[in-house]
Amino acid sequence: MNHLNDLRNVSKNVKGLVESALEESGGLLRLAPCWVPRSFLQPGKRLKLHPDDLYAYGLNRGGIDERWFASTTPAANENREPDEGLSYVTQGKSRFTLAQAVEECGPDLVGKRIWSKYGRWPVYSKFFDNMGPIPLHLHQNATLAALVKQEGKPESYYFPPQHNNVGNNFPYTFFGFEPGTTKAQVRKTIENWNKGDNGILDLSKAYRLKPGTGWLIGPCILHAPGSLCTYEPQWGSDVFGMYQSLVEGREVPWSLLVKDMPKSKHKNIDFILETIDWEANVDPNFKDNHYLEPIPVADTAAQGYVDRWIVYGKVQRKQYFTAKELTVDPGASCTIKDRGAYGLIVVQGSGTMNKLTLDCPKLIRFGELTEDEVFCPESTAKAGVTFTNTSKVEPLVALRYFGPDVNPDAPEVGAHKRLSL
Repeated sequence: MNHLNDLRNVSKNVKGLVESALEESGGLLRLAPCWVPRSFLQPGKRLKLHPDDLYAYGLNRGGIDERWFASTTPAANENREPDEGLSYVTQGKSRFTLAQAVEECGPDLVGKRIWSKYGRWPVYSKFFDNMGPIPLHLHQNATLAALVKQEGKPESYYFPPQHNNVGNNFPYTFFGFEPGTTKAQVRKTIENWNKGDNGILDLSKAYRLKPGTGWLIGPCILHAPGSLCTYEPQWGSDVFGMYQSLVEGREVPWSLLVKDMPKSKHKNIDFILETIDWEANVDPNFKDNHYLEPIPVADTAAQGYVDRWIVYGKVQRKQYFTAKELTVDPGASCTIKDRGAYGLIVVQGSGTMNKLTLDCPKLIRFGELTEDEVFCPESTAKAGVTFTNTSKVEPLVALRYFGPDVNPDAPEVGAHKRLSL
């Protein structure tokens, strides 16, 4: 395989390189792996990254526990690399960021509607993979994030079975507060921040995580994701605030609580509490309003493939993103038409996607190129993409996520229950 270190950086003639890549591939862009470390977490070792490369950014930066897909969103890490969180397009011996490609060819890649409204690719997805739970935290909404010149972030989760052969230390996620929790109780946990475990999890409720299912979570809802490897379509922002002072014996600094709050509010407990959407957090029907199970797009199993909705529904009456899981049987082929651009990651098998080879790697070195990630422009998606499984024994499985309002035909949260009756 080639390595990114062997590629020369290209900042000129990006448009020409994009056009060349699209012509050679049948309208697609090959993407290189985008690795992101987190200093406050322990890697779960299920991203297929070589064990020797888990701390490729340096021990002080933390282990690599995330891989971002089709991302034009910078990672909000302290001491980060200038391009951290940005996906690269590879074309021959050249490379350039997907953000550069969108800047130069925006309407042709993300579609005229998304480009005219957002001026960028406003979503991204990732795998996050940890040995244990993430601290209880929330992502600010648009109004709160705007106070620090950022954007709010709704997000979603899907737990691909291919990346969850083990559940690691804590395959349960805490969401919100138990009904009946009072604001005074929550205030006390913030006041007790420096006394050790501030006890905020005592007010929350954990749900057992099941591979092959997911959740849709709006902004300002507290959650402490568990230790399943998670596919996470989300809005293009990296804002958050941590509300748990101690996780698995490790300190969570106050700075991570107030990271995306105005400096004048960093000691203002009233303001910190106001960032919590109280009604959403104490919802007595929380699971019914957020839990997802896959729903087939159509009855196509007899044709050798099945496409399933894995992320669907709306957050505060708006569709921010959706996602599908395509499974193609050994030796089968299908042509899939979609309404908009998408980022795709292969999680099992091998085959082709138009003129591109697809192959799910077993082990990846840091900086190594792979054949498992693709960005599909809107025009290509609408014309139809042909997937062929070249294996005789193993299914080809790929996850793909879409931008806002692309799939008005997507189900609503809870639709899986009606189908199971």
